Amino acid sequence: MKKIALSGAGGQLGSVVRTELIARGIPLRSAAGSKALAPLVDGEDVMHGDLRDPAVVDRLLDGVDVLIHLAGTSVERPLPEIIDNNLLALVEVYEGARRQGVRRVVFASSNHAIGMYPVTEPLTLDCALRPDGFYGLSKVWGEALARMYWDKHGIESICVRIGSCLDRPTEPRHLSTWFGHCDLIHFLDRCIEAEDVGFMTVWGVSANTRSWWDNGGAERLGYQPTQNAEVYAAQVLAGPNPLDTLGQRYQGGSFVGLDYSRVDSGPDGSTAPAVRPI
Repeated sequence: MKKIALSGAGGQLGSVVRTELIARGIPLRSAAGSKALAPLVDGEDVMHGDLRDPAVVDRLLDGVDVLIHLAGTSVERPLPEIIDNNLLALVEVYEGARRQGVRRVVFASSNHAIGMYPVTEPLTLDCALRPDGFYGLSKVWGEALARMYWDKHGIESICVRIGSCLDRPTEPRHLSTWFGHCDLIHFLDRCIEAEDVGFMTVWGVSANTRSWWDNGGAERLGYQPTQNAEVYAAQVLAGPNPLDTLGQRYQGGSFVGLDYSRVDSGPDGSTAPAVRPI
């Protein structure tokens, strides 16, 4: 049975993945950042540390076949933090994968790598990248890094552009971007078991009726999502939309308005004012 490592195991998404994989009896090494993890079961292989430290990375990846890399800053933050956690740490992770002979990395990219597309424009996996901030930009860079390590070192990567990974959709945007937890775990099963994927990108999204993203190509993994946000549409649409005009106009939602300085008109003549940078 393959040995799996999970970085970012203490985060919101990582906690879901860790719990589910352990419940399935998958040999898992779980890593958090500065705070130690409490074992979920007796004898669980857990660790913590800074992934910018090669020794920590080597401990994480020793004997590992597949790394599910969820660690890093997952929201828009000042550039120095993004560089430390999403660029420098990612290089150390891939260098560690190279040293330790890890076969495959599942890299948590993001829909924010394409967030500046309008919601009226359906996208395929080969669309040009249009990040909506420093966080999204770090995912563009991460996808390119993963590509380079496949081309130069033969380390396979599956870059998953995660949408809104929640137990259920709670706002109108999620009707297009929702990635249900059941589909997430099925997706990761396929990432672990699929043969000879090389390098690929996939939308991390469920089978939503209103999806903006064509996931043609995910067949290589055998990924067949079954969840659909439309089941929740009536309830979601009966409530308020938390996004402002700008957030409703672009696929990146609320991230688009952070440090947005253009003053331009939407289809309804509304303007998008600047928002102070974080």
